[in-house]
Amino acid sequence: MKLLSLLCLFGSSVFFTSETSVYDFKINSLDGELVDFAQYKGKTLLIVNTASECGYTPQYKDLQELHELHGDKVVVLGFPANNFGGQEPGTNEQIEKFCEANYGVAFQMFEKISVKGDDQHPLYQWLKEKTGQEPTWNFCKYLVKPDGSVTFFPSKVKPLDKEIVDAL
Repeated sequence: MKLLSLLCLFGSSVFFTSETSVYDFKINSLDGELVDFAQYKGKTLLIVNTASECGYTPQYKDLQELHELHGDKVVVLGFPANNFGGQEPGTNEQIEKFCEANYGVAFQMFEKISVKGDDQHPLYQWLKEKTGQEPTWNFCKYLVKPDGSVTFFPSKVKPLDKEIVDAL
């Protein structure tokens, strides 16, 4: 199997992209700490593009509840993005305060990135390559299983909906 790895600089993040595994990424958290996805190896991940000023923003509550109820089965990873209607205009610090104050978010949140377009973050390029789908709006979800399979869920599918919980 051909393996292609590139060291990339994107904004203030340094990370590896790989054709084979989501666990090769390294991306900065909201507070600027580099998070190595290798720590999630063998775990199921729910990767969600988030926004603070969207009709789907209350899904933060459901994501937190999923994290609390099923944290033994899935790791929730939030990626703020301003790609849809300018609904995530804040800085990383403002986003972090908003999430904590309004939804008690304790799951891992990352720095604001682009999830589509010419400046699409390599993680979302990888997810698009795996599923053939990219986010169509805020709060789209990708369920990444340890075997490398990836399932896409559109915004309207809530984090606690049966189709996500059953897939854990």
